[in-house]
Amino acid sequence: MKHLFYSRNLSVFFGIYILFALGCNSLPAQSAIAEENIVMNNFPLNESRFQNGEELPVTSFTEIWTYLVAGREDALNADYKVTDLVYFGAELDSYGKLIDVPNIKNASSFKGRLHLVAACNGRALTHFALAEGRPEREALIRDLLEAAEPYHGLQIDFENVPSRDGDAFLSFLKELRAGLGQKMFTVALPARTRTLRDDVYDYLTIKPYVDRIFVMAYDEHWSTSGPGPIASMDWCRRVAEYAIETVGQEKLVMGLPFYGRSWGNFNANRAYIHSGIEDLMREQNIERPGRENGIPTFRYETPLSVTVYFEDAHSLSTRLDMYKKMGVNSVGFWRLGQETPDIWPLIELESK
Repeated sequence: MKHLFYSRNLSVFFGIYILFALGCNSLPAQSAIAEENIVMNNFPLNESRFQNGEELPVTSFTEIWTYLVAGREDALNADYKVTDLVYFGAELDSYGKLIDVPNIKNASSFKGRLHLVAACNGRALTHFALAEGRPEREALIRDLLEAAEPYHGLQIDFENVPSRDGDAFLSFLKELRAGLGQKMFTVALPARTRTLRDDVYDYLTIKPYVDRIFVMAYDEHWSTSGPGPIASMDWCRRVAEYAIETVGQEKLVMGLPFYGRSWGNFNANRAYIHSGIEDLMREQNIERPGRENGIPTFRYETPLSVTVYFEDAHSLSTRLDMYKKMGVNSVGFWRLGQETPDIWPLIELESK
């Protein structure tokens, strides 16, 4: 992927690179929020639509969604054209109890629709919380409906539902749909390019019970995969084609990433048997180790190569333009505070 940025952003880029190189190596699709603060969102809104002399497309959508993490409310900007703010995020404790519900008053400056997110990413905890007939599930549903009361809507972001719990997950969504009444009900689902057998996140099955499906079209490459784009253009095109076909334009929100990742070619953290230590000493030409309080030790240096993929205004606007031309009406971003501020002048709202 060709990354275009102009000279005044060089310091931002190298700041990103240093953060990555110092150990930024994981960012699940949406849930881990103690991760990299990749791009701080405290710059003035730039009205330029050019990079390296190239005019970038300005794209309009009927809905623009973005996630906001509790505690990062300073990332909000009244100039951003956002219709739906998804407030992250309530989670489940070890007993399946809903905790960490954001205080809606902390986002009172936002004048659009505000959605509460409830996230769960542990397989065992998800299985436990979804089990039909258990009091923990009944209490969770009650707590979710109560927590969503001051919000315009509720979003479920359960990203690790065990394959055998598909029916329990679907009935869980059905109960929430019934309890929410006229409030919007949405679900965040992983990206798909085709129908999978026995898929707990099957778009067609879930679609009747929600108002929107937020397709997380990112993490094509992740912390434990080989290096590559977070969301390559061709992969995103195929994800969008499948989502439009199965979800439809009215209920689809195509998700885009604001973040980047780095991959290194060497990780020295491991355990050794003694013969492995001897092999390592031969490879590094260590003839005699030192001793620290009687314990043998040695140190060596090895070259480290780091590959970084990230998103800038060019890549984001190109992807937005592609989605628009494919017929996507609504887009969303993970998450506020991670983006280049140069993307916001390139997004417009259109009347429905």
